[in-house]
Amino acid sequence: MRSIDLSAATWRKSSYSNQDGGACVEVSDDFAALVPVRDSKTLHGPVLVFAVAGWATFVAALRDGELID
Repeated sequence: MRSIDLSAATWRKSSYSNQDGGACVEVSDDFAALVPVRDSKTLHGPVLVFAVAGWATFVAALRDGELID
């Protein structure tokens, strides 16, 4: 498994995050081929890293309502 240095990553919250700081997902756009994702309530917790194409497919499926029961 390859290690990625995220110490200088710039994070942005999801546009769907609520104003009281709960239920927030943050992503970093600092990497050309990868999209790191973390829970904003656990800043030093685990980070999931997705390939750009996979992340784009996931976001499109969410936007299109494909992942909602």
